[in-house]
Amino acid sequence: MSETHQEGLLSATQFAKELGISDAKVKKVIKELSLEPTAKKGICCYYSRDALAPVKAKLLP
Repeated sequence: MSETHQEGLLSATQFAKELGISDAKVKKVIKELSLEPTAKKGICCYYSRDALAPVKAKLLP
């Protein structure tokens, strides 16, 4: 996981912690927006900060 984190990719949980909100809310918005992960490792989905910008905009107006 550290390799992916160094590349600047975040999981939904990591992004939620960064925003200070629950990961369930982030995952719900990702699903609503039908965002595709930038990378996958096993069952974990990782997103770039650019891909997560609409999520942040929707959660923190």
